[in-house]
This record gives sequence, structure tokens and C-alpha cells, in this order.
Amino acid sequence: MALVPVADLLVQAEKGGYAVGAFNANNMEIVQAIMEAARLEKAPVIMQASQGAIQYAGLDFITGMVKIAAGDEDIPVALHLDHGTSFEQVIRCIRGGFTSVMYDGSKLPLDENIAITKKVIEIARAVGVSVEAELGKIGGTEDNVSVDEREAMFTDPEEARYFVEQTGVDSLAVAIGTAHGQYKGEPRLDFDRLAKIRQLTNIPIVLHGSSGVPDDQIRKAISLGVRKVNIDTNIREAFVGKMREELAKNEREIDPRKILGPAREAAVEIIREKIRLFGSAGRI
Repeated sequence: MALVPVADLLVQAEKGGYAVGAFNANNMEIVQAIMEAARLEKAPVIMQASQGAIQYAGLDFITGMVKIAAGDEDIPVALHLDHGTSFEQVIRCIRGGFTSVMYDGSKLPLDENIAITKKVIEIARAVGVSVEAELGKIGGTEDNVSVDEREAMFTDPEEARYFVEQTGVDSLAVAIGTAHGQYKGEPRLDFDRLAKIRQLTNIPIVLHGSSGVPDDQIRKAISLGVRKVNIDTNIREAFVGKMREELAKNEREIDPRKILGPAREAAVEIIREKIRLFGSAGRI
């Protein structure tokens, strides 16, 4: 089926009290794995492309792969730009066929973040594209987006209220204790802060850096209004880990399909686990 905006998926998630998984589409096999997991679990999904993925594969290749994969199944799929840090990048993705974009102005002064986000929304809404923004800084590293742990700063609930009132953004990524990449210790999410943000903004909340967050904390975050959960590192770990296993079995193997095929299956399984955890299985 045709790609849909993330906002449409989050409206349904809000009604059902669940979250939609947003999985990074880093190569063909992972795109296929996301679709296979969604088909098996009968779940809506969001395929994300980071700026790093776009630089690596090219915008047209990523859009083409996702459109082909989504067209083969009767499953609601959104194509989303993850952490677009420049206005120009966001516009290129809108023109390229993305149905949702994230403008990440979290490192900018609040007024500047608001101004550029409003500009993005004005253009995106005119063509039916939904917009996610970020307030607060999420620690860790993702492609070329890096925030030092000392610089990481939690989202202020009152700032979040003001930001949403000024922009009318569709969803908001918040910093409440998660981090991009692999965790050095067990994360401890600030649920009181999350509950306050949700109360003051009343829009779908997005949880970035969710790989490695314990399942019980994910469930609680969803119960408090998180409607989009981003997963990348867990998929990479499963995918590359299986590749290493296959190469260890036969170091002389030169057929990439015999290495990447099992890796794809490993990705399917971890994505299915996340879909069930988020409560989005069986929603279509």
C-alpha cells in the first residue's frame, strides 16, 4: 500500500494506548526484515532513515527500497527522516517522497528551534507530511549526531508546553534518560518528567535511544504517553552478530547471500520482539 504519514499511525496508537516501532532502514536486508516482521505481527511500522544512511546509500535508493517493500504488503508504513539537523535536508526528504520528517533543532536556542520548526511545518503540512521535533538533548552517538554525556540535558516540561503551543508540531522527542548507541550501564528513565511533559503538551511523545532500555521501563513509558519508540542499535547488534557467526562457521565463504540471509532473519526476530513489546502487534 502507499506510504502514510507518521501522524496517522500515532493517532491510532493514541486511541489504542500502544506505541509504533520506528526502525532504522540501514540496508536492503533490514528493510526486508522490517516488512517481514510487520507482516508476521500484523503491525504498522515506521521505517526511518538517518542523515548518515542517506549519505551512504543516497536518498533515491532509500526511498525506492521502502516504497517497493511497502507496496508488496497491505500494511501501513511510514517513511521518516530521523534527526534532520538542517532545513535543507528536511526539504530534500519531503521532495524525495518521505511521509514524515524530524527536524532536530535541540542544540539551538529555544526561539531559533521554534522558528525553524514552524517553517518546516508550514511546508510539510502543505503536502501532507507530518513533523516530529526534539526538545532537550539525548546523550550518545547516532551517525553524525553526537551529544557528550556531560552536555546531555533533560527536557524541561514548561519549555515543552511552550514549544508545542508555538509550533503545533505533530509529535515531540524528549530527553528523559535514554541514550543513542550502546548503554554503558542500565538506563533510569525519569517517569515523573515524562508524565508532566505529556500532561502539559497532550501530543504523542517519541522515545529515542530505546535500544537497551529494560522492557518494564518501555512499557511504563508507553503507559505515560510515548507513542513512537525508536530502535536501531538492537537491530544492528542482531544483524552483525549473526553475520559474525556465519563467517566463523566458514571463513572461506564468499557468497554474501549466505551471510546476509541469516542476518536478515535475526533482524526479523528482534523486530518482532519489539513490536510485541510496544503493543502494536495485531493492530491491522
